[in-house]
Amino acid sequence: MAQQLPPIPISNVDVGQEEIDGVTEVLRSGMLAQGPRVAELEAAFAELHGVAHAVAVNNGTTALVAAMQALDVRPGDEVIVPPFSFIATLNAILEAGGRARFADIGPDYNLDPAAIEPLVNERTKVILPVHLYGLMADMAPIMEVAFRHGVAVVEDAAQSVGATCGGRAAGSFGVGTFSLYGTKNVTCGEGGMITTGDAAIADRLRLLRNQGMRARYQYEIAGHNYRLTDLQAAIVLPQLRRLKTIKEARQANAAALSAGLAGVPGLLVPPVPADREHVWHQYTVRVTPDAVLDRDALSARLTEAGVGNGFYYPRLMHDYDCYRDHPLVAQHSTPFAAQVAGEVISLPVHPGVSASDVDRIVEAVRTALAA
Repeated sequence: MAQQLPPIPISNVDVGQEEIDGVTEVLRSGMLAQGPRVAELEAAFAELHGVAHAVAVNNGTTALVAAMQALDVRPGDEVIVPPFSFIATLNAILEAGGRARFADIGPDYNLDPAAIEPLVNERTKVILPVHLYGLMADMAPIMEVAFRHGVAVVEDAAQSVGATCGGRAAGSFGVGTFSLYGTKNVTCGEGGMITTGDAAIADRLRLLRNQGMRARYQYEIAGHNYRLTDLQAAIVLPQLRRLKTIKEARQANAAALSAGLAGVPGLLVPPVPADREHVWHQYTVRVTPDAVLDRDALSARLTEAGVGNGFYYPRLMHDYDCYRDHPLVAQHSTPFAAQVAGEVISLPVHPGVSASDVDRIVEAVRTALAA
């Protein structure tokens, strides 16, 4: 009997001795809350993304909320956002008091710049592109619309640490927000980061995350406890130092998958525009009506073959009962996003995927979709 190969997980967490040593050093220091390690992480993150300021917070959703609070989003203000993202994007808009309006996406799974302008009105406060799966949105035309209308931009770069568009890093166009959640390319389990070139916004963010205090018991605004700990920062720092290696491994796996899956009837491999560097948080293909199986059936076949997979995301953010009639969620027709949500399936692409794993993934997909 042939030996069954171990399953290939859709994601993995790769931490090593550097992370362990860093956490141990923090534990021995007695400074477990926000301290020098957080400051070191902020400096490294700002340098990586080409911005003057990076402000660490306790998770990626907090980063979005705090960014909109720093931009003074108030009840009645509207935020234009794609409908195809993790629900945290929408929840953050609502928590900040904004009203969400949805613009359709393009073939790159990101906000379609041409869909933004028809939604802009006197109440528009923020345009919020989501850099999905590790690929940045097409930022030049988005920024042009924002500048013309005097609207702020918040980049949801939760999945795109180190990605670039036109040679500029994610989080360097508007106010950038990042996640350090357990499945992200760099992680500390839970954590977030906000980037900005605006010193006034950075100052407000630092006040917001620390109960509104500039110094002990010197309260300047109504704030929150949004702080990251030195324990978490000690886990992320070594991963930032090896981010180039992490990116290259993901990019090599993605290139091999796209080469191996090219030409499969009914399967569209993910596009990579020439002016953008994809960091491949997810490798996401589309199963079109021309395929012999639909997306759900392909998923079942891959699971049987030991190939991890996932739907990111199976429904649009506002296509749930709790949001459908929400007064702060405007319903708009976004037909391409609705189509994509029913077709996407993500395959393993993380650095733990070996060359032989790539061959197994390609074989499993090709076998399942063979006519």
